[in-house]
Formats: sequence, C-alpha cells, structure tokens
Amino acid sequence: MAKVKTTFFCQNCGSQYSKWQGQCTACKEWNTIAEEVIQKAEKSDWKTPTSASKRVSKPLLINEIDASQDARMATSDQEFNRVLGGGIVPGSLILLGGEPGIGKSTLLLQIALKLPYKTLYVSGEESQKQIKMRAERINPNSSNCYILTETKTQNIFKQIEDLEPDIIVIDSIQTLHSDYIESSSGSISQIKECTTELIKFAKETATPVILIGHITKDGNIAGPKILEHMVDTVLQFEGDRNHVFRILRANKNRFGSTNELGIYEMQGSGLREVSNPSEILISKKDDELSGNAVAATLEGMRPLMIEVQALVSTAVYGTPQRSATGFNAKRLNMLLAVLEKRAGFKLGAKDVFLNITGGITVDDPAIDLAVVAAILSSNEDEALQKDICFAAEVGLSGEIRPVQRVEQRILEAEKLGFSTIFVSKYNKIALKNTVIKIQLISKIEDLVGFIV
Repeated sequence: MAKVKTTFFCQNCGSQYSKWQGQCTACKEWNTIAEEVIQKAEKSDWKTPTSASKRVSKPLLINEIDASQDARMATSDQEFNRVLGGGIVPGSLILLGGEPGIGKSTLLLQIALKLPYKTLYVSGEESQKQIKMRAERINPNSSNCYILTETKTQNIFKQIEDLEPDIIVIDSIQTLHSDYIESSSGSISQIKECTTELIKFAKETATPVILIGHITKDGNIAGPKILEHMVDTVLQFEGDRNHVFRILRANKNRFGSTNELGIYEMQGSGLREVSNPSEILISKKDDELSGNAVAATLEGMRPLMIEVQALVSTAVYGTPQRSATGFNAKRLNMLLAVLEKRAGFKLGAKDVFLNITGGITVDDPAIDLAVVAAILSSNEDEALQKDICFAAEVGLSGEIRPVQRVEQRILEAEKLGFSTIFVSKYNKIALKNTVIKIQLISKIEDLVGFIV
C-alpha cells in the first residue's frame, strides 16, 4: 500500500497548490480551494494484468511504421460526422460539453441508438428506466445499444470486458469515481484519474470513447484544463434553451478541422439535423423592410446565407450608441468611419444597432459589404430587394476587396434563388452560364449608387 498523498485543487479552474489559501491566484475565485487525496492505493491496469498487457513498446523507424489509416466509424448523423471530420476515429476520446438541459444526453443517446455498431451507453445520472423512456421517444427500435447505470470505473471495465462493445458513451465524466482515489465524484483528482483510465483503455483496444462533460458558469468544461488536452476532440454544444436551434462545433480536433459547424433543431422526437442552415438564418417575410441585407459567408467548408439587420436612428442623448450582436463592434465602428469618410454619410450623430439573425456569431470579413448595405438601407429608409445578396470585404480606403472561395458562395446563393450577388471586381471568377447575376463593384461609392 502506497503512502496516502494529498494536495490542494481549485474546484473552479483546477489549479493545484501545495497548501491551502483563500483565493485562487489563477481564476481569482474565493474559497474554492479544497484538499483532495491524489494517491490511496497501488494503481493497476484497467484490467487484470496479464503477460499480454505487459508488452513494452519498441522504437521503430518512421519509414517502418504502418501508415494505413483505420476506416472512420460513420454515424447516421451527418452533422455529427461533419464536425468530427468524417466520422469517429477508432481509439479516440471525444469530450462533449454544454449547458445543463441543452440536449447533450439526447444527442448522444440518439446517435447511440442508430449506430450499426455494438454500443455501450454508461449513465451515472439516470436510471435504466429513465433512459428507456427517452429512447422510446427518440428511436424505439434498436438492437445494438446496451444501457449500463454505473459510476465505479472498475465495475464498468468488468462489464466492458464481458460485452466487448465497439463504442462507449459515458454520461457523464463528473459522475465516475475510481477506487484508487479517495475523493468524491466530480472532484479534480477523480476526473483526472477516471479520464486517464479511459484513455489507456481506448488506446490499447482501439475502442472510441465519448464523454459528456459539465460546464462551469463561465461556459468552460468543468474540471482541470488538462482534461481538454488529454482527449483527442473537444465538442461544444451551444444554444439557447428558450429557442429550438442548437449548434455543435469543435473547439479541438486532432483528426479534422475545428471550423466545421453542425446545426440541429430540438423537437419532441429528439434533435433534427438541419442540412440547409439558411432556412433558419434568413427570416421568412413578405414585406420588404429597410435595414435588412443577406450575406454569403462560410463556416468551415459549408457556405451559409445569413441575414444582417441594421437600425440607424437619430441619437437622443449626446453620445451616439454603437451596438452589435453577433458581429465585432470595433469592425462596425471602422465600417461607419469608412462610410462617413468615403461616401459622405453623416453617421457620427446617429445611433447604429446591428444584429446577425439566428443567434450566431460571424467573424468572416466577407459580410462587410452586407453590413454596409444594411446600414445604408436603414439610414435612407429604403428597402433592399429580397433577392440580392453580398459577399465582399470593405477596406479602409473604401475599396471592395476580394474574398476566398467566392465561387462556392455564388453557387449557394444561386441554389437558394437569389437573382443578384454583389462581389469585388478583383475576384477571379471562372463560373460560366450562371443563372444568378454577378454584379462586380470596386468602390463603396458603386454600392451607394445601387442602393440610394
């Protein structure tokens, strides 16, 4: 039996200290540091050690290493596959975080029920009957999903050894505990220990493990920051519980891009994949209203059509207000300065409010032209045509700058029925015989001529 060792952890950010103190110097929170046991007994392997598990890795020349990749395990959820980079990589550890009640358990149970692989869903938060009730609502027919309600890792690994599943889902990592650590479930040391055991199992058996993680009040995944460095992929499930749409994005992905985006709609029968995000990002309206413009943007490899709304009004108070939702406020101020200097619009004494519909945040500079168009439309109280859109960056000298992958944006606008798209004349466009009219402009004054 090893000597019992203790240390002090901040329960908010996971920082480690050699002695107790009132305030955490890392996150500045008070009274969050607690003592935890970090070693209680001799640790063993995730299973009973055998001669096979004691094999020692030998160094290989890089030219001798087998470069063939294992095929990814594709799920029936195309949005989930896209965010992961094409499917689940064998032996990978995926961490899914999100606010309470956002739909993390629903998403993974829905995926587990439809997987063509033998899946073990381990829940430490709900009973088997509760999970069955939700499964009946989502997908009542499944012959590959096994449900286990257990929180002790040693018992979980025993069931895994008997069942030999292809994929494992843990709901959630904060509820697990190991006998080798004395502290309670959800503590920093327990989370680290349980995750380490799962990583060792996943890498040795090439079995992918998906973890659900709670988040703190700041929106970060609870537990030590090192937890995010240990896993292969960190997914964030976002959205407002008062709205039906959810966004899945990758904050870290060792096997794919972190720019991809998955969009879901929460329904009574579970989460519906939104294959055409423009249907939720562009409002359906019959009347033409001033201050609305549509931009062609990109999220990863996917083109999106988003609606930009602007409101320009006379400032009631001395200092005009500048407010932006879903758009960089400093960039908004820059565009307003360009409009005033290059196009002659006196906006210095007016309030300007900007909103990106759908609740998403966009940092693509290609929406600059749509922002300018929406501001001009609201300022002049002239509605833009519903079938025109914009895709260009605006420079400080008022020039309309080209953007990347403009052809993909043009084709997406054409597919959605837009008749005209405004782009920079400096873009090299090889498209021929397009139905949509491509309007080339070089200066911001050219846009003013079309709107005013």
